[in-house]
Amino acid sequence: MSDRLPISRAIRALVTGAVQGVGFRDATRRRADELGLAGWVRNTDDGSVAVHAEGPYAAVDALITFLRRGPRGAAVDGVAVDDVRVEGHEQFAILL
Repeated sequence: MSDRLPISRAIRALVTGAVQGVGFRDATRRRADELGLAGWVRNTDDGSVAVHAEGPYAAVDALITFLRRGPRGAAVDGVAVDDVRVEGHEQFAILL
């Protein structure tokens, strides 16, 4: 019936490369806040950064674009993105 994109989208992303110790989590939180997204970002034990983001489709796409380049000082090797269910987060947080 309708070819319109969903109003809300949720993703899990795993960012690999030199992405810890360069302000990646804080920069991701700031960018998500600018885009009006909710979710979280955290470092993983293997040196990557994991992200859950949910919100308007275009805003999630814009965050994925940011994750692919990262903040200054980061060297992103890859970003694996999976669509997941919206969980209903109310803000975007840095998890420890």
